[in-house]
Amino acid sequence: MMKLPRLPSTARPMSRDKADTLLLLAACSLVLVPHIGHLPPWTPWMCGVLLLWRGWITFRGNRMPSHWVLVPIATLSMIGVFSTYQTFFGREAGVAMLVLLLSFKLLEMRSKRDLFSVVFVNFFLMLANFFYSQSIGTALMMIAAVIAILTTQLSFQYTGVVPSLKKRLGLGAMIFGLAVPLTLVLFILFPRIQGPLWGLPSDVNAGRTGLSDSMAPGNISNLAQSDDVAFRVKFLDPAPPKSRLYWRGVVLGNFDGRTWTQQQSYAKPGRPISLRVRGKPIRHEVTLEPNNRHWLFALELPQAAPQIAGNPASFSTDLQLLAAQPINERVRYGAASYVDFDLRPNEPAVALRNWVRLPRAYNARTLEFAARLRQQGDDKLQRINAALMFFRNGKFTYTLEPPLLGVHTVDDFLFSTRAGFCEHYASAFVVLMRALDIPARVVTGYQGGEINPVDGYMTVRQSDAHAWAEVWLENRGWIRVDPTAAVAPERIERNLVTVIPRRLFGGLVNLNLGKNSWLSDIRLNWDAVTNGWNQWVLNYTPARQRSFIRSLGFDDADWRTLIGLLFSVSVLVMAAIAYLLIMKRPKRDPVQAVYAKFCDEFARRGLRRAGHEGPRAYLVRLTAPDSPLAADKKIAAARFLHFYEAVQYGTVAKLSSASTVSQLKSLLVECR
Repeated sequence: MMKLPRLPSTARPMSRDKADTLLLLAACSLVLVPHIGHLPPWTPWMCGVLLLWRGWITFRGNRMPSHWVLVPIATLSMIGVFSTYQTFFGREAGVAMLVLLLSFKLLEMRSKRDLFSVVFVNFFLMLANFFYSQSIGTALMMIAAVIAILTTQLSFQYTGVVPSLKKRLGLGAMIFGLAVPLTLVLFILFPRIQGPLWGLPSDVNAGRTGLSDSMAPGNISNLAQSDDVAFRVKFLDPAPPKSRLYWRGVVLGNFDGRTWTQQQSYAKPGRPISLRVRGKPIRHEVTLEPNNRHWLFALELPQAAPQIAGNPASFSTDLQLLAAQPINERVRYGAASYVDFDLRPNEPAVALRNWVRLPRAYNARTLEFAARLRQQGDDKLQRINAALMFFRNGKFTYTLEPPLLGVHTVDDFLFSTRAGFCEHYASAFVVLMRALDIPARVVTGYQGGEINPVDGYMTVRQSDAHAWAEVWLENRGWIRVDPTAAVAPERIERNLVTVIPRRLFGGLVNLNLGKNSWLSDIRLNWDAVTNGWNQWVLNYTPARQRSFIRSLGFDDADWRTLIGLLFSVSVLVMAAIAYLLIMKRPKRDPVQAVYAKFCDEFARRGLRRAGHEGPRAYLVRLTAPDSPLAADKKIAAARFLHFYEAVQYGTVAKLSSASTVSQLKSLLVECR
């Protein structure tokens, strides 16, 4: 078979305008992608269609759509934004509009001014990403986006030969790198304000994942499926065993048959708390994530309320730890807690009446069961143990997916389903105790935590959310009873995931990572890096800034001192950067320096060397009959250029010694 000759390729390299536009679209996509998670679903789809449309126009070389096409679509998009948010103002609606406007602007970009508009909107949208996340991943993605936008802006500025994309990316990265030192100075020294930096006043009260001020079946089990960090703890004293790691949160005393809520009279600061403690307090430092609640968490039971700048904390009557203002930013505070104590051992009877109330016409079988237990004796401790034995021997199951309960939730749980999570056991136990005339209440908070061996911090996640009971006994006061420990003691001794492994894709994928697995090592190291980022970057508060300034020797630094330091250090940093750039600049060839002076000398006489002229062509023009130079200057110029040509092009050893340059300078003097 005869082979046909290969035809030459007819593919043309992509034009510069197309390449630059596609680079701009890629950079815009890098900025827009992180916004997908917090935009209404229709918005990313709209932006994706608009970007693909713009890319298709660029590839095909088609004309841009007219305003008669774009204006109706943009109007419908704005109507969609208003329908979604019921406003055009605020963070959510504002970001959605900017995302859409950027996409539409790409379809009407016809001049360099439009390019600058697109670039500046991109920079603003990069900042808007930090309204939603300030994690290391977000910061790294935004650094990549900044470099991409800078590279795109540089690409549109070149005339003539354009460097390769690799070199342009390198230049964009260098420009970014030059800004880093000054950025660090601004971060450290610029006067900081109290309150969330990346937020808007109308948005700081947005809901966040965390405990609620009420509890119904399913509340905590849903929360337990979240790996979000609730708080981190650094123990200054040896940590207690995991079975003693109870982080007290909300105390619930009102029960309507299904839902537990707070007793308002006990949710506020009240009379002094009677407390007997044993042993030494355990000192620890808590870094609490924003939760939009007043609750603070510490190891049960804190010696005193922690000190938080600008947000005083206090104990409620039922020993909840409350801040005066909602926690809308990450806070760090110290605490010292006792794990062995008697709380209100001498409570008067009138104060206990609220803790034995039960709703009427609910859970009749539970009341009958309590009546049978009451017949076994009057000793309250014996009744408590009998109830725990019922849980321990009653074939109860600990599960995140319990069956649905009817109107009589406690009856259904105790005598029918016998499957539930911690809130089911705590609720049923407290109802049973009250039916036995024992004051009891539900406490929600967190139990356990995981110490990271990399940095020594304990991480308490939302999956560690827990509910337990407190009962009051004469001369002992309120004591903690955790009925979950009677059914699933391993939940108290270990993390939840070791008791109920998490699975994905219908149980095909098990997320229970062993302690020695390489995936677990990666997770622990990354968690340590994230914690360091939170502690030293995101938690750089005004108090920490003042502490740092004091360490520099400025004891009473005010904003004037900070501004002075900022200005002085900024000048030094910029001077250092300028010095490094000057030192890095290639040194000029001394022979070329003398030749440049020669050219300048004759340029002043009206014989400027053209850009295309070499030494020989320049000499011909200088010594031409119509040249205005005198004969002796023509001879001097000829001698200089002949020697320069010999040095520059190889007949004389270039820069063999200083005498070569010295001789050129002597010949230059003769030309003057």
